[in-house]
Amino acid sequence: MSLIVCKFGGTSVGSTEKIKNVAQRILKYQEQGHQVVVVLSAMSGQTDKLLGMAADVQEIPDLREMDMLLSTGEQVTIALFAMAVKAAGSDAVSLLGDQVRIQTDAMHTKARINKIDTELIQSHLDAGKVVTIAGFQGVTLKGDITTLGRGGSDTTAVALAAALHADACEIFTDVEGVFTTDPNICNKARKIDMITYDEMLELASLGAKVLEIRSVGLAKRYRVPLHVRSTFTENEGTWVVEEDKIMESMLVSGITYNKNEARITVKKVPDQPGIASKIFLPISDAGILVDMIIQNTRESHMTDMTFTVMRNDYARTMELLKKVARDIGAESVTGDESIVKISIVGVGMRNHSGIASTMFQIMANEGINLMMISTSEIKVSCVIEEKYTELAVRALHSAFALDKDNMPTEEE
Repeated sequence: MSLIVCKFGGTSVGSTEKIKNVAQRILKYQEQGHQVVVVLSAMSGQTDKLLGMAADVQEIPDLREMDMLLSTGEQVTIALFAMAVKAAGSDAVSLLGDQVRIQTDAMHTKARINKIDTELIQSHLDAGKVVTIAGFQGVTLKGDITTLGRGGSDTTAVALAAALHADACEIFTDVEGVFTTDPNICNKARKIDMITYDEMLELASLGAKVLEIRSVGLAKRYRVPLHVRSTFTENEGTWVVEEDKIMESMLVSGITYNKNEARITVKKVPDQPGIASKIFLPISDAGILVDMIIQNTRESHMTDMTFTVMRNDYARTMELLKKVARDIGAESVTGDESIVKISIVGVGMRNHSGIASTMFQIMANEGINLMMISTSEIKVSCVIEEKYTELAVRALHSAFALDKDNMPTEEE
C-alpha cells in the first residue's frame, strides 16, 4: 500500500460538480489500495472575493484578521469534498491547518511552516478514511491562524508529503504538466515527461506559473517526487525528480519569460566604496526585491548602476531612489517598465559550452537588442523590450529544438 498526497487548485474545485468529480477520482486511488491525503485550495475566485470584502471594511486590513478571513475559503472546499466522498459510499474527514497542527511562524499572510504533527492524519488513514486538509494555512504556537502566501496550497501539499514520507505528491492543475514554454504564445510547446528539481526551481523563479517555488524547494530538500498533471484528463503529467533519476539531461529543458519586471538605472554614481550599499539598503528596508544588477564603469571615477525590480514595485523604487541619488551625488535616475526577462534553463548547460553565445546569436538574428544579461550554472537570462517577447520565445524554442520529439542532449 502506498501513500499519495494530492493537491487540487481553485479551478479544479470551482463548483460542487467539480468537487464531486475530484471525489470520484480520489476514490479510484483508494480502490487501487492507496492511502490518500487530499489538499484543497479555496474555490476559484473565493479568495479575491474575501480580499475585496476586507478592503471594503478596512483600508489597510489588519494582517492577523486577514488570515482569519482568508482561511475560511479552504474550509468550505474540504467540508464539501468530505461530504462528496461520504455520498459516494466511502469515508472521509476534513481537517483545518490548526487541527492538524501545521505549525508556522507568526508572519501573518506569508507564514512559513516549521513542523507538522502527523499523528491525527495517520490515525484517520489507518481507519481507512480519505483525509482532506485545508491548503494555504497553519497555526502559530500561540494558536493564531496563519496563511502561507502565494502558492500556499502547493507548499502545504509538499510539506505534508515530506512529513508523512509519502510515495508521491501529485499537483493537479488545469494544464497537463510542465511545458517547454508557454503554449499560449508558442503552439509548438511540448509537455516535458521528467524534469529535475533544479530546473523546476529555475523555471518557477523565472516566471513559470505551474508550480510555486517554495513547494519545489521543499520537494528537493526532502526528496519528494512531484507529479504535475491535469485534473481533467487521466494522462501522465510531468514528474519533478532528482537529477540521477533522468537518464540524459537535455541541453535546454525550457524557455520562460517574466513580464513583471522593470529596469532602473542610477546614472553617474561616484565609483567609491559603500555606494552600492547606499543605493540598495533603502530598497531592501522597504521590502523590495532586486533581481538582476549590472554596474557599468564610466570615466572620471563614475559608474552607472542598473538593476531590475518587480513591476508593481517600480513607482515606489523610483521615488526612493530620487532621494538616494541626491544624497550620493548621482546625476539622475531613469527607468523603463516595458521590458521582459527571457530565460533558457537546462541542467545540460553544466557540461556544455556555447549555449549562451547561441542564445545571443539567435536574438541578434531576430534584431532583438539585449539590455541586460545574467547567467547561472543552468540558466541564461536576458532583458529585452517587451514587444519582442513572443518572437524571442518562438525563435529560441525552435533553435534549441524543443519542438522536436528527439531533443538534443549533452551526450550528443
